Amino acid sequence: MGSRIRVATYNVHRWGGLNGRRAPGGAGAVQVISELDADVVALQEVLRPLKGEDPLEGLAEELGFYLAFAVTRQHRRGQLGNAVLSRFPIEGLSVLDISHSRIERRGALCAQFAAGDSGIRLSVIATHLSLVDRTRHRQVQSLLEHPQLASGAAVLLGDMNAWRRCKASRELDETLERHHNRAWPASFPAPRPVLALDRIYARGATVSSVKAHKTPAARRASDHLPVVARVNLKSPSG
Repeated sequence: MGSRIRVATYNVHRWGGLNGRRAPGGAGAVQVISELDADVVALQEVLRPLKGEDPLEGLAEELGFYLAFAVTRQHRRGQLGNAVLSRFPIEGLSVLDISHSRIERRGALCAQFAAGDSGIRLSVIATHLSLVDRTRHRQVQSLLEHPQLASGAAVLLGDMNAWRRCKASRELDETLERHHNRAWPASFPAPRPVLALDRIYARGATVSSVKAHKTPAARRASDHLPVVARVNLKSPSG
């Protein structure tokens, strides 16, 4: 017995559209995320503005998702961080500071819930890694030691910023379960993607397929395309 769920990761670029200059608003992201038909979505570069409506709250309400958010740093317009949207009630949360640098503030948000028809307990870790190779490798090591990733079924999703093969990407590829495609799907820049920055890994589960979501709306709503995967979960007794 087991379950199959659909998960996605999406860097929403502070709701600012392709060039990041649009006034924060979730209309484009709502359309794109609704197209994904995902059970769980990890979001990066989520801006929760100091003034006006909160696009994240509106998005969760309109699409009927449970919501978790963790601030990574203060932005001049509000709080910036990672979020998890889930069709399943969120039963537990933890936040990990993986900055490892005085220059960049980075974090990971872990949400736990009973997923699928079988109610298998799953941890989902949403993150956005550093632009600096050495720091990114230290962040990966911290994530691999995270209790929720080290035991039970878990999925790690996010903008890994691995624009070329490096120590961080090699360790992720060698340690966690990944898809069997020949290469990661390119997701950046959205209009004509050439870099595979956004990735989905698993532990205690199987990633059966992964692809970039290439629609007209997705090419306009952010500078990243969403990446979507099917994940097969096994029951503890299966």
